[in-house]
Amino acid sequence: MTDKITGSEEEMPGLLLVDDDLTFCEVLGQALEKRGFTVFTAKDLEEALTLAEEHDPEYAVIDLRIGQESGLVLVERLKALDENTRIVMLTGYASIATAVEAIKLGAMHYLTKPADADEIVAALHRESGDSGVAPSPQPISVKRLEWEHLQKVLMECNGNISAAARALGMHRRTLQRKLNKRPVKS
Repeated sequence: MTDKITGSEEEMPGLLLVDDDLTFCEVLGQALEKRGFTVFTAKDLEEALTLAEEHDPEYAVIDLRIGQESGLVLVERLKALDENTRIVMLTGYASIATAVEAIKLGAMHYLTKPADADEIVAALHRESGDSGVAPSPQPISVKRLEWEHLQKVLMECNGNISAAARALGMHRRTLQRKLNKRPVKS
């Protein structure tokens, strides 16, 4: 962005946006550019790592599921490239297990879809947790507990569905079907 008065080039921070939904990437990328970021979009882990090495982005917004790959792998790799990269994990398949892992691996925040550009920008700039978040007044439902347990076992098996199915004592297709469903609300 060029300053009209001085003619100097104002540096906009780089942001790596990684999601396999190309329409979502395009719309969110445009919204983030309007908020002052230079956005680099990738549809898979390989492309994301190439862009990260080329542009050294200050920020990253990463989908948890990128095709059949886990965005958690990318969080770990980006932090290895530059520990100061501020990362937000974005997902439509939220679980406690993946949220904990994302934070342990170095993500600043974990947001569920749909999240708008303002929420994402706020999360990228947030320095600490919010002690004012109220605990849920109701216990988690049995269906949600099942979802959480499946996610935990899948994480323990490094995302290997066949190994997770064996550990759970169920058929691989049954596990895949359960994992492809959106998680139920608490």
